[in-house]
Amino acid sequence: MTASDAGTAPWTGRLTGGSGVSVLVATAIVVADMIGVGVFTSLGFQVKDIPSGFSILALWTVGGIVALCGVFSYSELGAMFPRSSGEYNFLGRAYHPAFGFLAGWVSATVGFAAPVALAAMAFGEYAKSVMPDLPPIPLAIGVVWLVSIVQLTGVRHSSTFQLISTILKVVLIVAFLVAGFVIGTPQPISFAPQAGDLAHIVSAPFAIGLVFVMYSFSGWNAATYIIGEMNTPQQTLPRALLAGTLIVLVLYVALNAVFLYSTPIGALAGQLDVASVAGSAIFGNLGGRIVGAMICVGLISSISAMMWIGPRVMMTMGEDIPALRVFSKKSVSGAPAYAILFQLVVANLLLFTRSFEAVLDFIQFALLFCSFFTVAGVIKLRITDPELPRPYRAWGYPFTPLIFLLVTASMMYYLLTERPVQSLSGMLVMLSGLLIYAVFRRRPVAAGTSYNRE
Repeated sequence: MTASDAGTAPWTGRLTGGSGVSVLVATAIVVADMIGVGVFTSLGFQVKDIPSGFSILALWTVGGIVALCGVFSYSELGAMFPRSSGEYNFLGRAYHPAFGFLAGWVSATVGFAAPVALAAMAFGEYAKSVMPDLPPIPLAIGVVWLVSIVQLTGVRHSSTFQLISTILKVVLIVAFLVAGFVIGTPQPISFAPQAGDLAHIVSAPFAIGLVFVMYSFSGWNAATYIIGEMNTPQQTLPRALLAGTLIVLVLYVALNAVFLYSTPIGALAGQLDVASVAGSAIFGNLGGRIVGAMICVGLISSISAMMWIGPRVMMTMGEDIPALRVFSKKSVSGAPAYAILFQLVVANLLLFTRSFEAVLDFIQFALLFCSFFTVAGVIKLRITDPELPRPYRAWGYPFTPLIFLLVTASMMYYLLTERPVQSLSGMLVMLSGLLIYAVFRRRPVAAGTSYNRE
């Protein structure tokens, strides 16, 4: 099957028949998946080398712009190939099914389970500030099971839970922002451009800081994993990705602004938990508990988003590969139950063994690698298959994909030089998928259910 065969009428018709995920819910998934703990922990290390309000806000703005460049490219691919599973679908369409399987193999096994475990562990740790006597591990396991049970009830209940938890998350963040600017003690810092800001922006610390800012923005592509559950995905997906990323960009810039506005830079510099430091500066002794509760609520929505979108990769792989067909089976309520349970088991194993941080270290390079070639696939298909229907065309092409590719390549170079063992190990794990692909590869189960090409 050639790339130009993708997007035929039977394929598109099968996936766009109303399944219920609205623009609002898809946007909530993007927002929930993006806002984790990164924005609440990274400022302390940035202000050590960039002690400038304007430069810090510029750093986070640049990160958001780069994420938007990725959004435009993923939206084009998602509108062309409206099938759940993200990079598994896109790389298989743009290059070869084996390439898509490599990405899917990482995502379906640990690519989502490890971040779920990390978010759950963070939930347990932050909950200690609210309820000091509760042990973090049981809390972490409990929240993952709770969210998984919701996901098993089907898309309708998942949508409601996701929407409510994400709205609550955003409301709490906005309330924190308002309190910080209204009752916080103003610090002698300016957010207007100053002499020396240009030197900060073109410095090595700014470039390194951008790497970690981009990690905080990861998740902007979350809605691409559930395209098949959307009504009119050609319109819903681009709107959800754009709206979600813009909301997070505004919130991230505002959060860093309130941290700097309300808290002395000296108190923030070198601190991991800058949100708690700022919370204490704003609210006094209760600050730590208030911030801890806010982050806990936010992490529930993040875990929910990842427990929703992650199993869809295994589900779609099960549709294509007979040996994995069990994961494509859905319950009466429409949930891919076996795929959800598989991710639940892996996340619990990572929590019990406390190995999720090590897993995250070695999959970061592989995930960046997949994103890089997904966006490069937009350029490739524009050249090799210009006649393909494109319901949405990437805004700013070719500049926006090139910007994303340049920054992502820089991040991969940084990881290769700073964490060579972990990065290469991640690539080996991904390449191991080739062997599994060769073993599992069979002819498609039925026409229209696979993108496999001879």
